Parts: sequence; C-alpha cells; structure tokens
Amino acid sequence: MSGEVIAYVALGSNLGSRQKNINKALDEIASVKNINILRTSSVAESKPLADKKQNDYLDCVAQIKTNLPPDKLLKVLKKIEVKLGRKKTAKKWSSRTIDLDILLYGKKIVRKKDLVIPHPQMHLRSFVLKGLREIDSQIVHPVLKENVSLLYSRLKGKDFYIDENLPKLISVAGVIGAGKTTLAAGLRDVCNFHLIKEAYDTNPFLPKVYAGQKSFALDSQLYFLLSRCEQLKPENLKDAVAVSDYIMDKEMIYARVWLDAMQFELYSKINEVMTKMTVSPSVVIYLKSQPNGCLKRIKQRSRPYEKDIDLNFLENIHNGYEKLFDSFSRCPVITIDAETVDFRQKEQVEVLAKKINYYIGYNKKCRLQKL
Repeated sequence: MSGEVIAYVALGSNLGSRQKNINKALDEIASVKNINILRTSSVAESKPLADKKQNDYLDCVAQIKTNLPPDKLLKVLKKIEVKLGRKKTAKKWSSRTIDLDILLYGKKIVRKKDLVIPHPQMHLRSFVLKGLREIDSQIVHPVLKENVSLLYSRLKGKDFYIDENLPKLISVAGVIGAGKTTLAAGLRDVCNFHLIKEAYDTNPFLPKVYAGQKSFALDSQLYFLLSRCEQLKPENLKDAVAVSDYIMDKEMIYARVWLDAMQFELYSKINEVMTKMTVSPSVVIYLKSQPNGCLKRIKQRSRPYEKDIDLNFLENIHNGYEKLFDSFSRCPVITIDAETVDFRQKEQVEVLAKKINYYIGYNKKCRLQKL
C-alpha cells in the first residue's frame, strides 16, 4: 500500500462475551484490504468512566498500518461496530458490545466535528496509555509532545475524564521556595485564570511558629485550613478556571512536622471533615525542587517570617511531598524539575499553560505559543 501510515486503534467491550467481541473486531479490521494489523497489546480490564453502574470493560490497543485517510478509517471502524451489534445512543459512555476509537494517526492532528485526533482524552486513560506503552513506549503524543510512558506515569493507574459541569482547579504544589506563586501568577496572566494565593501574610501565628514557638502550631494550621476551605468552596469557583499556589493535601504534610501526637490526632479529624467540602484539583503541577535550592531562594527573598527556616525543616517537607505524590491518584500530576525552569519567563509559562489547558479541556483562547 502506498502512502501508508501507522495508526493506533482502541478496542473496548462491556456487553456480552467481551473477549469474543474484541477478537471478532480484530478479525474484521484485519479483513479490510487497506489495513494491516501489526501488533496488539494485552487485553486489560477497566472500570466504567464516571462511576457508571455498568459491567467492567475489556480493552486493548491495536497498531495498524493503513493508507486509508482518517475519515475513511473512521467509517470503516463504525461499520464494524454496527456489524458487531453496537446500538446507536445519544447517552454518553453507554454500555456497548464493541467500541473502536482512533487514538493516533501518524503525527497527524485532526480537528473536525465528528473526528478528533489524537483522541481528545487518551492522555487521561491509563488503560489506553498502558496498551500503547506495551506496543511502543516511545510513541509521542502529537499535541503534548511527550511519550506515552511519561503520560502514563502521571495517572498512577487511574482513568479520568473531563466533566464540563465541575469547577476546574489547577493546584501548584512544592516545597517553600520552589516557585509556586510565581508560576500560579504567570498562569493567571497568560490564561486569565482566577488566582488563589495562600494566606501567608495574614496568618498571625505563622511567624511565631517559624521562630520556634511550637505552642502556636495548631493555631497556625487551623488558620490555614479555614482560609483554604473558604477559598476552595465549590460556589466560589463556578465561573472561572482557578489556579492555586498550594495543594490542599499539604496541610497534613506540615501538620506531621509541626504538631505533637495529641494535636495531630485532633487536627487530622478536623481536616478530614472540612476538606470534603472543597473542590478537588483537575490537575496538579508538582514543582520538584531540592531543599538546598529552596533555602537559597528563601534567603534571597528575605521575608521576615521565613528567616528562621532551616535546611532540616525543608528536607522534612520535601520528603512529605515525595511521599504524597508517590501514590497520589485523585487527578493527573505533571511533575516539573523546578531547578531547570524559570517561570518568571513568560514563554516558559505559555508552554506549560498549553499542556494544562489540554488536560482540563479548556478551549478558550489564551496567549499561547505552540508547544
């Protein structure tokens, strides 16, 4: 076949004999004159999206070679779906005998009403990325410009979807001095996001805690908790995409460092109740920075209440963040080496902003350069 392109197709089934449905679909694809199946991934099981009460899915990915253009390939796949008993429905993510989606078509980017390539949410699906990674771990996403192994690592084995009805929050996380506020403010300026900043300057207990007066530690933690719960109320984030220069989970990191056992037990119970009333992030940006570099930047900015921060304290906080994100799976986490970037540079913020917008499905125009 002339003009051949390598493409990737996702197959899924949660009705009837799921494995037989997938096998039949692969046979039908292979029987098309203009398509050669090169490889298929292992078949894996996944839960329905949006916590729908359905049967679990069996999924796999097929690598094909074809000279069919994307729109004609789509028509072929839709005919196979109908042949294998898929019923048309307007209901999103309904159960199906077979589902065939074009994930990638070479390096091509397609934006049409009935066809979007790359698949617009493939980067949010662990079961898709796992299959792609099994076939070729170095496959590069044409929009994000990153390989599927990296994209897969951000999800911790979970599958996510973009819900247009939920508030969108980007949380920037990292040790003190990593550059969280600088990045959050940059994203506000580039994308007109609503900026939410920590109430550092208004917390009357914080300078005392940094100065070693641990008797005020619980007061400081509760002050921050109340402030953040108010900032992240769902009703306060309905009308705009928001970016915060903290992640709510940091509260427990600091509590473990500052509070004694009795205080920590009390604070944990209060935190558990109150954080349930806040908006969860759509995506987290983790600025990973070495404690000694953070300490250097802290000294350079010369905030009076930070003058007593030492390296041991920062190392404890750093270890807390590392432990948190080692298993964090509530949303995708984009980890950035903070020592290799400078988000005071608008161009660097713009590059990251485009990735973030892709993850949250934000389509309004921002002042962005190409990735």
